[in-house]
Amino acid sequence: QVQLVESGGGLVQPGGSLRLSCAASASIFSFSFMAWYRQVPGKERESVAEITSGGFTKYADSVKGRFTVSRDYAKKALYLQMNSLRPEDTAVYYCTAKRIQGDYWGQGIQVTVSS
Repeated sequence: QVQLVESGGGLVQPGGSLRLSCAASASIFSFSFMAWYRQVPGKERESVAEITSGGFTKYADSVKGRFTVSRDYAKKALYLQMNSLRPEDTAVYYCTAKRIQGDYWGQGIQVTVSS
Protein backbone atom coordinates (compact mmCIF):
# COMPACT_ATOMS: atom_id res chain seq x y z
CA GLN A 1 0.00 0.00 0.00
CA VAL A 2 1.07 3.55 -0.74
CA GLN A 3 1.35 5.87 2.22
CA LEU A 4 0.98 9.63 1.94
CA VAL A 5 2.02 11.80 4.86
CA GLU A 6 1.28 15.51 5.00
CA SER A 7 3.38 17.99 6.95
CA GLY A 8 3.95 21.72 7.21
CA GLY A 9 0.58 22.82 8.50
CA GLY A 10 -0.12 24.97 11.50
CA LEU A 11 -1.26 28.40 12.57
CA VAL A 12 -0.47 31.44 10.44
CA GLN A 13 -1.67 35.03 10.38
CA PRO A 14 -3.71 36.40 7.48
CA GLY A 15 -1.41 37.39 4.66
CA GLY A 16 1.18 34.87 5.72
CA SER A 17 2.53 31.81 3.94
CA LEU A 18 2.85 28.09 4.52
CA ARG A 19 4.23 25.24 2.46
CA LEU A 20 2.55 21.88 2.81
CA SER A 21 4.48 18.74 1.95
CA CYS A 22 3.16 15.31 1.04
CA ALA A 23 5.71 12.52 1.31
CA ALA A 24 4.91 9.38 -0.67
CA SER A 25 6.18 5.88 0.00
CA ALA A 26 6.23 5.12 -3.74
CA SER A 27 7.75 6.83 -6.74
CA ILE A 28 5.50 9.67 -7.81
CA PHE A 29 6.28 8.80 -11.43
CA SER A 30 3.67 6.07 -10.98
CA PHE A 31 0.85 8.51 -10.23
CA SER A 32 -1.34 9.76 -13.05
CA PHE A 33 -2.85 12.41 -10.83
CA MET A 34 -1.95 14.11 -7.58
CA ALA A 35 -3.83 16.82 -5.77
CA TRP A 36 -4.47 18.76 -2.63
CA TYR A 37 -7.97 18.83 -1.20
CA ARG A 38 -9.32 20.61 1.83
CA GLN A 39 -12.31 20.25 4.09
CA VAL A 40 -13.96 22.35 6.77
CA PRO A 41 -16.55 21.09 9.29
CA GLY A 42 -20.00 20.77 7.75
CA LYS A 43 -18.79 21.08 4.18
CA GLU A 44 -17.73 18.66 1.47
CA ARG A 45 -14.10 18.07 0.70
CA GLU A 46 -13.05 20.25 -2.22
CA SER A 47 -10.19 20.17 -4.67
CA VAL A 48 -7.70 22.98 -4.14
CA ALA A 49 -4.87 22.22 -6.54
CA GLU A 50 -4.34 19.38 -8.99
CA ILE A 51 -1.42 18.24 -11.10
CA THR A 52 -1.37 15.50 -13.74
CA SER A 53 1.51 13.24 -14.67
CA GLY A 54 2.03 15.52 -17.65
CA GLY A 55 2.47 18.53 -15.39
CA PHE A 56 -0.84 20.21 -16.10
CA THR A 57 -2.22 22.08 -13.11
CA LYS A 58 -5.64 23.25 -12.06
CA TYR A 59 -6.60 25.43 -9.12
CA ALA A 60 -9.81 26.28 -7.36
CA ASP A 61 -10.92 29.81 -8.18
CA SER A 62 -10.57 30.78 -4.54
CA VAL A 63 -6.82 30.06 -4.51
CA LYS A 64 -5.72 31.06 -8.01
CA GLY A 65 -2.74 33.36 -7.91
CA ARG A 66 -2.02 32.50 -4.29
CA PHE A 67 -1.32 28.76 -4.21
CA THR A 68 1.15 26.75 -6.27
CA VAL A 69 1.32 22.96 -6.51
CA SER A 70 4.59 21.28 -7.44
CA ARG A 71 6.41 17.94 -7.34
CA ASP A 72 9.88 16.74 -6.47
CA TYR A 73 10.48 13.35 -8.05
CA ALA A 74 13.76 12.74 -6.27
CA LYS A 75 12.18 13.36 -2.87
CA LYS A 76 8.93 11.57 -3.78
CA ALA A 77 7.02 14.59 -2.58
CA LEU A 78 4.13 16.83 -3.54
CA TYR A 79 4.06 20.41 -2.30
CA LEU A 80 1.52 23.17 -1.91
CA GLN A 81 2.95 26.65 -1.50
CA MET A 82 0.28 28.84 0.05
CA ASN A 83 0.77 32.60 -0.01
CA SER A 84 -1.44 35.52 0.98
CA LEU A 85 -3.42 33.24 3.24
CA ARG A 86 -6.91 34.21 4.27
CA PRO A 87 -9.08 33.08 7.21
CA GLU A 88 -11.31 31.22 4.75
CA ASP A 89 -8.33 29.04 3.84
CA THR A 90 -8.63 27.45 7.28
CA ALA A 91 -9.28 23.74 6.77
CA VAL A 92 -7.86 20.27 7.00
CA TYR A 93 -5.74 19.74 3.91
CA TYR A 94 -5.38 16.32 2.31
CA CYS A 95 -2.90 14.95 -0.19
CA THR A 96 -4.22 12.45 -2.73
CA ALA A 97 -2.67 10.41 -5.52
CA LYS A 98 -4.00 8.04 -8.15
CA ARG A 99 -2.31 5.23 -10.05
CA ILE A 100 -3.29 1.99 -11.80
CA GLN A 101 -3.11 0.06 -8.54
CA GLY A 102 -5.47 2.37 -6.67
CA ASP A 103 -6.27 5.73 -5.13
CA TYR A 104 -4.59 6.98 -1.99
CA TRP A 105 -5.15 9.67 0.63
CA GLY A 106 -3.12 11.14 3.42
CA GLN A 107 -4.55 11.54 6.90
CA GLY A 108 -4.90 15.29 6.56
CA ILE A 109 -3.20 18.23 8.23
CA GLN A 110 -4.70 21.31 9.87
CA VAL A 111 -4.10 24.78 8.48
CA THR A 112 -5.48 27.64 10.53
CA VAL A 113 -5.34 31.23 9.33
CA SER A 114 -6.18 33.60 12.14
CA SER A 115 -4.99 36.80 13.75
